[in-house]
Amino acid sequence: MSVSELLLFSRRDLFRTGVLGALLAALCVWVSFLFLEPIPPRTITLASGPESGLYHQQAQHYKEVLARHGVTLEERMTEGAGENYRLLLDRKSGVDIAFVQGGIATFPEADSLVMIASLYYEPLWIFVRRGEPVDALAALAGKRISVGMAGSGTNALATPLLAASRVDAANTQLRRVPSVNAASALKHGDIDAAMMVGGVRTATIRAALADPALELVSLAQVDAYPQRYTFLTRRTLHAGAIEFVPLTPPHDVALIATEAMLAARDDVHPAIVNLLLELIRDEHDDQGYFEAPNEFPNVDQVDLKVSPDAIRHRRFGPSLLYRYSPFWVATFLERFIIIVVPLLVVMLPLVRFLPQIMRWRVRSRIYRWYGELTLLERDVRSSVDAPPIKRWLSDLERIEKGVERVATPASFASEAYTLREHIELVRRAVLARAAASAPPPA
Repeated sequence: MSVSELLLFSRRDLFRTGVLGALLAALCVWVSFLFLEPIPPRTITLASGPESGLYHQQAQHYKEVLARHGVTLEERMTEGAGENYRLLLDRKSGVDIAFVQGGIATFPEADSLVMIASLYYEPLWIFVRRGEPVDALAALAGKRISVGMAGSGTNALATPLLAASRVDAANTQLRRVPSVNAASALKHGDIDAAMMVGGVRTATIRAALADPALELVSLAQVDAYPQRYTFLTRRTLHAGAIEFVPLTPPHDVALIATEAMLAARDDVHPAIVNLLLELIRDEHDDQGYFEAPNEFPNVDQVDLKVSPDAIRHRRFGPSLLYRYSPFWVATFLERFIIIVVPLLVVMLPLVRFLPQIMRWRVRSRIYRWYGELTLLERDVRSSVDAPPIKRWLSDLERIEKGVERVATPASFASEAYTLREHIELVRRAVLARAAASAPPPA
């Protein structure tokens, strides 16, 4: 059907069709928005750790990389993983993501949190002065032990493990000494043991490992801990792993370790998860002292449940949009596709079938009068009593006027003319019945 023919349709028909199309378009957009995520935030807040720790160093690098993608990272330095965990639980804290570690989550409170990825192993380092005969946590009973500051990952992990060996505040002095000061306090005799949790690249841990006055404790019951605590694993620091001259450590050391994780609340935006995973893949994919090649980052559950978006990213990688487009361009295109594709799916067939719809509209009006005319013709032929000539003629006149009011494009002119001819044929039949039923002249 040509445009000129479409223009011959009544404005009311075109208006109604336009309204129908607009309603369908609005419905498509509304349904699309049900599945459309909000725009990713341009600013996210990361809870890291103390200035001397590895978390702070990583946060600074994250900030630099995210800035290149148009996302501003605001760092909130804390005492460590324990405080970070509490900040994530508090939705009013302003913290979006945080470094945490396995073993500090308390369920069911932690059900609102997800792990984006685990990053590397964080052993529990126990230092004593060289020559001290310590090979188990139970041997620390009655001593002065640095267990880190409240809110630190060290405090969150060391305290319950000590308690499991019946070492607690009732029989032991548990000192809250910052990790940066713990080695010095141990050397000077202010404490008898220093416990630290962190990556081997942490400056304070490296310094303690290299100090000849201090000795790293090798745990005799190291294999029992993973059986009791699923978030712990056995790690071995082999002799010479730190230095060959002097040999550091001088012998193999058995350690227990948890894993550092990047965590968030379960409403974290999927695009931010994908962006962070791309970032940490490049940041944490190197082999460390305890990590196997390509072991990290990974999405194997430590204790927090794993983000579904992180699992999807691990299996399939980033989408083509995010793989080949800048972050914000990909985000815009993704939203555009979600809105426009369903709209095209509905509107293109509607535009394509618009002529057929309009033809049906016109034909339905013509066929409506055909239906009435057919019933009238049947009545005329089947009537055996005194024929209601006036009623028949009145109905024919009404049908004829109705047909005249039907606006028909040129392509329907023949159907309209044929209907008028049929009206005339029925009129002749009515007049013939009238003549036949008239009384003969006197």
